[in-house]
Amino acid sequence: MMSADRDHPGREEQPYVGLRAFRREDGVKFFGRTREARELADLWQANRLTILYGPSGVGKTSLIHAGVLPLLDPRMTDVLPIGRVSHGSPFPSAALSEHNPHVFALLSSWAPHETPTRLAGLTLHGFLQRRPPRYDAYGDPVLRLMGIDQAEELFGDFAHRRPYREWFISQLVDALDNDSNLRLLVAIREDYLAAMLPHEPKLAGMPRSRFPLRPLDTAAAVLATEGPLRGTARSFAPGAAEELVEGLRMVRVGRMLGQEVVADTEVVEPYQLQVVCSAMWRSLPPDVRVITSDHVRRLANADRSLTDFSERMIGEVAHDHYGGDAGRLRTWLRRNFITELGTRELVYQGETLTAGEPNYVIRALVERRILREEIRAGTRWCELSHDRLIQPILQHDGRGVAEAVRPLTPEEYLRAAELALRDGEFGLAAKQAEEALERCGDNTRLRAEIESFLGNVAHRREDYEKAAAHYRTAAVLFETLGATAAVGRLLAGIGRLRLAQGRPSAAVRELLSAIRRVPNETAIQTELAWALWYDGHPEAAGDVLNDVLSREGNATEALRARGEILAGLGHGPAALRDLDRLRPLQWPSARAAYALALASTGQVAEAEREVTEVLAEAEDHGPALIYAAKVRELAGDQDSAAELAIRARRAQSPSLPAHLKAEADRLARGLTS
Repeated sequence: MMSADRDHPGREEQPYVGLRAFRREDGVKFFGRTREARELADLWQANRLTILYGPSGVGKTSLIHAGVLPLLDPRMTDVLPIGRVSHGSPFPSAALSEHNPHVFALLSSWAPHETPTRLAGLTLHGFLQRRPPRYDAYGDPVLRLMGIDQAEELFGDFAHRRPYREWFISQLVDALDNDSNLRLLVAIREDYLAAMLPHEPKLAGMPRSRFPLRPLDTAAAVLATEGPLRGTARSFAPGAAEELVEGLRMVRVGRMLGQEVVADTEVVEPYQLQVVCSAMWRSLPPDVRVITSDHVRRLANADRSLTDFSERMIGEVAHDHYGGDAGRLRTWLRRNFITELGTRELVYQGETLTAGEPNYVIRALVERRILREEIRAGTRWCELSHDRLIQPILQHDGRGVAEAVRPLTPEEYLRAAELALRDGEFGLAAKQAEEALERCGDNTRLRAEIESFLGNVAHRREDYEKAAAHYRTAAVLFETLGATAAVGRLLAGIGRLRLAQGRPSAAVRELLSAIRRVPNETAIQTELAWALWYDGHPEAAGDVLNDVLSREGNATEALRARGEILAGLGHGPAALRDLDRLRPLQWPSARAAYALALASTGQVAEAEREVTEVLAEAEDHGPALIYAAKVRELAGDQDSAAELAIRARRAQSPSLPAHLKAEADRLARGLTS
């Protein structure tokens, strides 16, 4: 007896994934990439570094998740979750210690259930060291496979990310150097490959490999069309899938001498195949079992399906950024991205504007496959993603757009806000989060998460008072839900904000309140130590850190804090023991404290070299400047010590702790006339 779904094929689950990437569990629907999946799986296991590259929308993410991962033998490999280098979350960012956002994002991908405050204090190598090694049946360690998807996010031209890029790559190198069984796969858009290549020798040396991914050829596209129907009650009639694929290959590219010109591209874009097949499946009558050429011509018309797709995508962008005026957006696309001959126009992308529109609009159109970006000779350009989009933009009559745009849910608004914040678009992030807040109704948890996110936006804008207000509101909402840990982390965030405002006593109060709610979080206890130190109580701060490190001896942030405090107190040998465990040091204050510890133990020349490098990064960092001043004093250069002390006294990012201000005044008085 057949099931109800077999009796009515139209009720079956959609066999095509549409615009989203294939997931690992979609492997049974993933066809047409068998050769590529096997080859990439072999390369990943054989090489220290493998770079997978291809244009946007070609299916890199799908190949990794649905093609490669199912091929890996769990007895011979230890596969970390595929990671990303950007991260959006309503977790209160102010509660996190100073960290590299790319490292934090990758660690969050690997350990999504780990406490973010703990992850923020880890390096990549430190995290991997904590992961128990696995062994094969013969007692040998298995390969450890690490994958980073969408690595172009690392190389985007966002000023707020640039300082962290080299730091992140140095951590990748360190992790690879310390584990001969570690293998790294990096998936990156082809237009960003040139930005990746200068780092390739540092990451890999040899062996290494690059793997290009191209659109589907005809045979693969037919297989990707027919394959997902296996196991369903439907199938294609002979020749029908081939006709569907041929429709996708043939593209109108303009007119010549009054005649329409059609070109055979000989390949099929995977996302276009999914758009057309998904539209056809939704339109099939429920009782259809065999999909014929007639069904394909009527229901899988490539031009019509992709026109509908482009209308939905343009409508979504217009809804988010043009007040719903899709006509204005379409006019802008037509004027700037289509030539008088009806071909695609290449448009220069400026630092913040492209053809007069903000670059966040460009990114929204790129994410929805309307535009594509390209780098030529170091300059960024963009164009329509495909010739097939030209005619829909030229011919659209402006009707039906409102019906095509589904209102976004509060969760979707929040996700859009997270992406905007990731890209440094603070105003847009706040606007979209506020839209989410208006639509979340009586969902208290979601409202609390949005308030926390708005606190993150204000924190990034350095509007610390507004950030604290949002965090406080979120804490009250979470308190009503009994989410004690969430309340504690929000209070910790407020404590760090008070410290940034130069109010260490208020910071101590907030952090003590946080610790009462989450007593076992070492990151919050470490932050309390910093607050005590800034409030003029270095001995009390040292006691807190000693307690933390007695329980968790490798806590990176606690070691750094204790090392800096010990150096400031003149305990050079003990400071060196802590700071040596963290090398290479990435924080200006830690490097300056390390230099001071060296100088106080008689290693003045080495300390001077370290300070010279640090001063290029510590323009307004009070503790780093005062440590450097003390190094110069020990080196006998009183004038330089005095000048640095004056700079330290005036520094604001961060300012000097209370107990070091007197030290700065003492050194400043030594300036000769």
